Amino acid sequence: MKKINIKHLVISIIISLFTGIFSTIITGNGMTEYKDMYKPFLSPPAIIFPIVWTILYILMGISSYLIYESDSMEIQKALHIYAVSLILNALWPVWFFNLKAYTFAFIWLVVLWMVIIVMVNEFGKINRRAGILLLPYFFWVSFAGYLNLCIALN
Repeated sequence: MKKINIKHLVISIIISLFTGIFSTIITGNGMTEYKDMYKPFLSPPAIIFPIVWTILYILMGISSYLIYESDSMEIQKALHIYAVSLILNALWPVWFFNLKAYTFAFIWLVVLWMVIIVMVNEFGKINRRAGILLLPYFFWVSFAGYLNLCIALN
């Protein structure tokens, strides 16, 4: 088993967490408006979102670290897919909260969801644990899709 490179691990987690920080900054007070929005059945309280996303970003960072440290020839491809997922992830709240373009945000989320499926597959081929660590991200985005669609249809 390879020795853990703490510096690379921390950088990987910080890159992932930065996605959430960036998204929060560009969204501004969008989440504060959540309390006044129509909420479909199973909608969690607003406080749940930052907690879950922080955990997910940490898991994504660990997963990307495992890929980065692997000996695979597919590292670059996998990390490019990861970068696309982070960009899509960071911009979704702009469409949803800032612009209130709920249908467009849902379509955007479906694209993100498809990218996550590809990413789970590619990461899993390189490192099984890295792929498994992305499954909570996949399931949470699936749940977010349900919430987004219900709001768009309301």
